[in-house]
Amino acid sequence: MKILIDECVPRSIKRILPGHDAHTVQELGYSSYQNGDLLKIAEGIFDLFITSDQNIRYQQNLAGRIISILILSTNKASILKANRERISEAVNAMKPAEFLELYL
Repeated sequence: MKILIDECVPRSIKRILPGHDAHTVQELGYSSYQNGDLLKIAEGIFDLFITSDQNIRYQQNLAGRIISILILSTNKASILKANRERISEAVNAMKPAEFLELYL
């Protein structure tokens, strides 16, 4: 699965996602884009967008999106690391265009 990781999520999450083609917004030079533009760019290139931006569902029209979106309830690296199995299971179970909030 090709994954785009939002800049509000620690880069270390990539270690939780072995076997996936994961890239951070920073790596790709997309840091200057707002979420709406970022999602437009990501669609068709990435299968999944991972963020911890709790407001994305209110700020963006997510209806009709092709890309799946996983919202993590925190961006604290220690909590992400402690929940790596739950995150990995959620990522592996994501279906196209699915929207999921994962409370950690």
